[in-house]
Amino acid sequence: MKQILYIVSLAAVAVVLAACGEKKKSETIIAPRVVKVVPKEPIRMQPYMDEKEVSWIGKTYFVTVSRQPSDSLPMVKDETGQKFVDNVFRLTVSRKDGSVFYSHVFTKKALQQYLDDDFNKTGVFEGLVFDKAEGDYLYFGASVGHPQSDEYIPLVFSLSRMGVLSIKRDTQMDNPPEDKDEENLP
Repeated sequence: MKQILYIVSLAAVAVVLAACGEKKKSETIIAPRVVKVVPKEPIRMQPYMDEKEVSWIGKTYFVTVSRQPSDSLPMVKDETGQKFVDNVFRLTVSRKDGSVFYSHVFTKKALQQYLDDDFNKTGVFEGLVFDKAEGDYLYFGASVGHPQSDEYIPLVFSLSRMGVLSIKRDTQMDNPPEDKDEENLP
């Protein structure tokens, strides 16, 4: 019986020593592998054309805006080195009889003075759209933005009935004015 007790206690000591012993340290470290982003071919926006019939100063006009990516313009790069093709926009306003009232081709270079250095260097001329006919003017919205981001500079083009185009930065928010009664709501 003493021998069994001796063997059981020896086994218990062996188990305790094995449990208290130093655990093997693993040399394996699990961490995400950093994959360097390799730029793809230059990315270009889809060409488009939009034509609207507009009633302005008592007559009917047709406003046509088209966008075309242009390989002849300087490419824009983002922080990863990805290249983007800049765009050319053609704005044409024609009369009902087909005669052209106004036509001009725009690139980002025409907008340089309205952009800061960052957008001049890394921005793409993304959009030009007809907004409204009001009084003696046709209004258009335009934007130069960082590719594949929400950062952009909005611009307003105003075309007068005399055929003079002016451009300025859009500083007005598109949000409708809030009703004063709603300000007091909890």
